[in-house]
Amino acid sequence: MKPIDTNKEKEKIVGFIAQTFKNAGFLDAVIGLSGGVDSAVSCVLATQALEVDHIYPILLPCGVLSTQGVLDAMKLIEKLHIPFSHVTRIDIKPAVDMIVKSDPMMDRIRRGNIMARARMTYLFDQAKKHHALVVGTENKSEYLLGYYTRFGDEASDVEPLRHLYKTQVYELAKTVHIPEEIIQRPPSADLWPEQTDEKELGFTYKEADEILTFFIDEKKDIESIIRSGHDRAIVDAVINHMQGMEYKIKTPYAVM
Repeated sequence: MKPIDTNKEKEKIVGFIAQTFKNAGFLDAVIGLSGGVDSAVSCVLATQALEVDHIYPILLPCGVLSTQGVLDAMKLIEKLHIPFSHVTRIDIKPAVDMIVKSDPMMDRIRRGNIMARARMTYLFDQAKKHHALVVGTENKSEYLLGYYTRFGDEASDVEPLRHLYKTQVYELAKTVHIPEEIIQRPPSADLWPEQTDEKELGFTYKEADEILTFFIDEKKDIESIIRSGHDRAIVDAVINHMQGMEYKIKTPYAVM
């Protein structure tokens, strides 16, 4: 995977955000800040496109989960000089617990989906309150792998990072001066204690991004990817995961 020109990428995305908001007739942006690198980069670029007085960060912990994420998000907010009066913190645990208690057999995957959709509900409600658009935080790796909750963390009005693989987002994060503790934090949706993206996926983003670049962008077949030096088991795991989640991109199915 070739490195991106991060300065050009930053200018392109900032221009995209500014033009999109202008075309849509909106001045203000709501963004869910998790303390992770994707939301941090999206927030920085939105701030550069719209100015700090038009950014409304929303912090959405679930009880004690995301405590460190909230602390890291607040450091970023301070660094960007976003007014504290614009920051909203909502504990989603009471709302999540109300749904979870309806089924004593609820497993953690279903509960995690409920958490993601609860966050989406609060984000769009805050967007209505501030007459704002929701700025998303999804990257190309998550999108292609279907590593998201439908109508949850993939829901947004504007997606500044969806064309960038996760490893490319990390490149961009350094250019826009994201705090090092956010860059070093293991990617996690904070859906349960010690949950991380890579542990759940079974491979690293670096491995996935290299394989997806070959398979999706360069149209190489699986045998060619393996000959380039990638382990067959990892290649199969990435491709199988992507293909198994393709329905997420295609839904809803509708009569044509």
